[in-house]
Amino acid sequence: MKVRRSIAMLATVALVLSSCGGGGSSGGGPTSSSPTPTPSGPTNYYTAPAQVALTSAEIGTIVAQAVAEAKARNLPSDIAVSDRVGNVLAVFHMTGAPATATIPLPTSGIGMDAQGVTFPAPAGAIAKAVTAAYLSSSGNAFTTRTASQIVQEHFTPGPGSLGLESGPLFGVQFSQLPCSDLSARYQSAGGVGAFIGPKRSPLGLSADAGGMPLYKNGVVVGGIGVMGDGVYSFDPNTLDVDNDAEEFIALAGATGFTAPSSITADRIIAGGVSLRYLDATSAGLSTNPASAPGFATINGTAGSLATVRGYYGEGGPPALVAGQAYGTEASGIRAATTAEFDNLDAFVLTDGSAHNRFPLRSGTDGAAVASPLTAAEAKAILQNAFTVMRRARAAIRQPLDSRAEVSIALVDTYGAALGLVRSPDAPIFGTDVALQKARTAAFFSGNNAGSDLIANASADVRAFVPAFRTFLGDATALTGKTAFTDRANGNLSRPFYPDGEDGKPPGPLSRPIAQFSAFSTGLQSALIIGNIGQHLGYIGGAPTDTPARCTTLPDATPGQNRLQNGIQIFPGSVPVYRGGVLVGGIGVSGDGVDQDDMIAFLGLYNAGVEVGSIGEAPSAIRADQLTPQGVRLRYVNCPVAPFLDTADQNVCNGK
Repeated sequence: MKVRRSIAMLATVALVLSSCGGGGSSGGGPTSSSPTPTPSGPTNYYTAPAQVALTSAEIGTIVAQAVAEAKARNLPSDIAVSDRVGNVLAVFHMTGAPATATIPLPTSGIGMDAQGVTFPAPAGAIAKAVTAAYLSSSGNAFTTRTASQIVQEHFTPGPGSLGLESGPLFGVQFSQLPCSDLSARYQSAGGVGAFIGPKRSPLGLSADAGGMPLYKNGVVVGGIGVMGDGVYSFDPNTLDVDNDAEEFIALAGATGFTAPSSITADRIIAGGVSLRYLDATSAGLSTNPASAPGFATINGTAGSLATVRGYYGEGGPPALVAGQAYGTEASGIRAATTAEFDNLDAFVLTDGSAHNRFPLRSGTDGAAVASPLTAAEAKAILQNAFTVMRRARAAIRQPLDSRAEVSIALVDTYGAALGLVRSPDAPIFGTDVALQKARTAAFFSGNNAGSDLIANASADVRAFVPAFRTFLGDATALTGKTAFTDRANGNLSRPFYPDGEDGKPPGPLSRPIAQFSAFSTGLQSALIIGNIGQHLGYIGGAPTDTPARCTTLPDATPGQNRLQNGIQIFPGSVPVYRGGVLVGGIGVSGDGVDQDDMIAFLGLYNAGVEVGSIGEAPSAIRADQLTPQGVRLRYVNCPVAPFLDTADQNVCNGK
């Protein structure tokens, strides 16, 4: 198994409207529905999902239905099932299924980052199942086909998409990484905490068709993933209808556990475009799933449950495992106690023994910052962001005029988490991504960004620093003089600059378009490809797994680097300042990117008004004061009329 960063790596890798941060125009005007109350006081404004889970018998049914369809299509496959928080509940390896899968090369023919990687096929099935579960909620159901549509260099991808901007979740595929310090790891011995999530994914999030969410009574309870054709890719043209056997197999498996039709991706509009859900249809199935043989009949004949190192079946003979009910202590995500976060709608991450994994605390960076964030300031930032979220109209949820649901993370300048809170039904993927976004904003706004990257062992990573400085025309960039958000960094991470203008050169943090793909985005992927390579080697039998810390950047303090779960390059973060001094970053993820931007920006601004000591970056140093190549960067982009309780417009202007 090989991961290729460059030819030289082959032998070394083991396997905003204005400077005030004003809002943009992606939101619509007020709707005709009646305004909902402004959240305040001890009131619940969300309904938490029912605590239900897949039983082992139901998992057997799902696998058996998928196997029957795979046999009818003569495509022996690996079939994985996960619960909502990423625990792998079954991996069934059909007799004759390919042992490995390969990621295709880009148009250049040269493999970099994850391009050209060959890996154990069950890892692909697991990544697809986890992706579908993590991207979905009680208000939206997304598949890996949906993911493919929203992560590419044009939205929507296709031959007629030239000149369009990149997907709204461009870069999200490099989250839930196997090296993430947020993601919990499989415990083969079981016991307390064995099934807490969110769990990591072996390949991050997947854009390869064949992953579907699973529902019971309208509540997302997991996902199914199918890997059978040996090619782990994405759909470069989502404007046509594919006949994808893996997707049909997943649909057969999910029969009886499909999402309500009212919340599937094709009922959700992003940027005026209806999202894609499935190209497979029930009418196109080769079998009747209701008539599929029982699991006991196929286990040992059509194939068998298979151990996957680091994910499933290592504690004894592999067996069907019942899922964990999301919202319970054992699932790793539950309602907060009033001592943890005094808001009745708040959910937190737990260790299975009633301990909050990311409690509110003061900054750990006193050796580098004269006045680190206090615990009271951290609480004010997170609470104010949470209140903005509760007022905001969701962009990717049904029914219309639902409240936004996101995860919110706060870090100090070392990248240490000072608190993490989420709404009851926020998609799981946003938990890891919110932390990535917070760290990314703090890192690139700090005075160590350039020196940390230059200290990296990879010449590929080091080369991004002079490219960045040349592009900005500033030999002292990345030394703390500019406040960068994820929206600004995202501008600089696209394979065309400005975003979508085909024929223009790439941003300085991106790969050139001939080399670019969803598996090689630039600095984002270069930073963590060694971690992915080590992990895929471990799944295949190598002795050492990747540590629970991404990148090989220098430690900010012993045991802590600033980017321990990688960087993110789509919007939803702002750096936190005390006067003109950087003290941290806030990241938000789980809804539309403009909603994410607004919740982070206004949450911080309102916290500053409340406590009077912290707040936004001074406008003079914000990234939207820069005009590289004659094009102004963006800072944040807020919806025009975003709230359910007022008709206020341009709510970020002047702040």
